[in-house]
Amino acid sequence: MARRLSYSARYSQSAEKLYQAQSIKQYWDDMMAGFQMISPHCEVDSFVSDETGIRVVLKQTIGRDQLPALAQTVMKKDMVITREETLGPFDPDNTKGTYNASIPAGPGSLNGWQELFPTDNGGCTIRRTSEAKVFVPFVNGKLEQMILINLVDLFRAEAEYAKDWVAKNL
Repeated sequence: MARRLSYSARYSQSAEKLYQAQSIKQYWDDMMAGFQMISPHCEVDSFVSDETGIRVVLKQTIGRDQLPALAQTVMKKDMVITREETLGPFDPDNTKGTYNASIPAGPGSLNGWQELFPTDNGGCTIRRTSEAKVFVPFVNGKLEQMILINLVDLFRAEAEYAKDWVAKNL
């Protein structure tokens, strides 16, 4: 059975400003450059921003030796994560999108839904609901929980990055 977790990041910037940042390829390139401190092989694989919305594909390689011991029992090689994010066309009331991550020969799946909406104070919130599913008997629940906890850490770091990037660039 899959595990699900929701996470919300609140911003002082408007939803329109945050959407604008994410519609610029440099935003994603700079984020991947920051990830290179943790994992040296990070890149924007593809990027589209047009009237249909935003679609970005990110690739990141994490060395097997950097994985938690439990994950090393399942992953016998370095882990290559391909992550795809989408946001539909900007809607001032609620912009919706999706994200997913895949790992070749990986033992599971990660999918999610995201919403960008304004808050009463002039800022905005991104709410992400993630669903992790691991297909390894006996350790699946522990791995699913570990994935979701690490994903929340990633979302927190990305929220701080977004706040800083918008403040410096828009």
